[in-house]
Amino acid sequence: MAARRVRAYVGLGANVGDPRKNLTNAVRALAALPGVTLRGASRLYSTRPVGGVEQPDFTNAAVALDVSAGPDPETGALALLSALKSLEQSIGRVARQRWGPREVDLDLLIFGRRELNVERPDQRWLVVPHPQAHERLFVLAPLSDLAPRLRPPGWHETVATARRRQEAAEGNDAVRVIAGRDWAS
Repeated sequence: MAARRVRAYVGLGANVGDPRKNLTNAVRALAALPGVTLRGASRLYSTRPVGGVEQPDFTNAAVALDVSAGPDPETGALALLSALKSLEQSIGRVARQRWGPREVDLDLLIFGRRELNVERPDQRWLVVPHPQAHERLFVLAPLSDLAPRLRPPGWHETVATARRRQEAAEGNDAVRVIAGRDWAS
């Protein structure tokens, strides 16, 4: 019997070194993970940083992946999260202050149709859908390229509606397309 699969969406961002190269390497590495099928990549965007730390604009994208659901959703999502963190390290991410510059950042945004909240004694370790995704234009713009009509678990609007709401709040210059969908080829 074939293993159950789910659609996962991963947000990608970088603003240190060669962001486009780092994101291209990340997409290639994600597509090469065992049991992972790359289903699509968004356009590439330039976005303003959030969090109040002075730094260069980010380059952002999102990918759709079909991945193993695991024996249960938490185990499947944690396995993917572990792979994402390993890829960040292999691409050269350096630990810095929260909200600071990054060589590459890979965030698990959505894992199938499940809401997950995995805690460890010292911290919240994984929350899916990503808790601020519905408020972050750097997530919503690329995600709307891939799944505009998707209503993630716990959301009261589609990705496209959330994007329009955030664009109205942040202004048209908050996010801009810098490459079409073929950027990662």
